[in-house]
Parts: sequence; structure tokens; C-alpha cells
Amino acid sequence: MSKSQSGKLCVTFFPPATPFKPVDERKYTFSKNNETGDCNLTIGYCFDESVIDPVYHNEIFSEWVYRRGQYILKGKVFVNSSEVEEQYAKKRFLFFQREMQEALTSIVNGDRRFFQNYPWLLDSPIYIHFESTFPKYNQVFYYGKPRQYLAQGQQEFIS
Repeated sequence: MSKSQSGKLCVTFFPPATPFKPVDERKYTFSKNNETGDCNLTIGYCFDESVIDPVYHNEIFSEWVYRRGQYILKGKVFVNSSEVEEQYAKKRFLFFQREMQEALTSIVNGDRRFFQNYPWLLDSPIYIHFESTFPKYNQVFYYGKPRQYLAQGQQEFIS
């Protein structure tokens, strides 16, 4: 396991994943500590179960999948289970919508060396599934392409 720190983002690679491979089945686990604001990104062949908060489940899971002739970055967030009230589900739904841009920015910039080797993936679509037992919160959203989440200055470097 290798780590690198960049500001408040800690990036961890689970071997055999590296900044350069694999594309297929490359998985991201993004979590944020609500108290400190520190973010963690784990990149590997599997999701990082060690960072899952058993109470809040504020993690964002995403992975590269090949569908219909192209790669997509497919993700999911856990909005609620069947034991909670709809008002709680609404709060979590809005929370994830509000935090998604920061999370995707962290994922893309945390894995920028990967995108330098596979620049065509910067134009792949991103879809995030909000998993909920309430139909109005159980939705899939299109979040653009990784290119739009690159930090300023990275655009020209990778293009």
C-alpha cells in the first residue's frame, strides 16, 4: 500500500493497482471526515471497506466499467436503508448532491497520473447512482466528464 498526501486529500493505492494500471475494474473509494474535513481516496481492484463509516455511510464508490463500446465512470452512494424516515433520506440525498463536485474533483485530481497515461478517459461520462428505498431519491445522475473536474493548470498538462 502506498500513500501520498496532497493538502487535505490522502491517496492510497491497493496493490497491484498503481498510478498507471489497471483501467478495467479500477475502483475508487472516497470518504470525508465530517469533523476535520480531511478526505481519503483509495484506488485499487476492490473497494476499501476499512474506511466505511458504519453509522453514516458517507462514502462514494466508483469504478471504471466498459459499456457499449466506451468506458464510463460509474459510482454509487448510499442514501438510506428501509429503517429510516423519508426526511432523513432527503437530507442525505441533498448532502450527497452538495458534496459530489468536491468528491469527483478529489477522485480525478487524486488519480491525475493515471489520466496522463489514459487521457481519452477524461472524456468518459460519469454516472452516480443514489441508492435509496424511496423512489424519488433512488436516481442515477449524469455528472459530466472527468476533464471538467481537473484542477486549473492540470487541463493543459494532460490534454
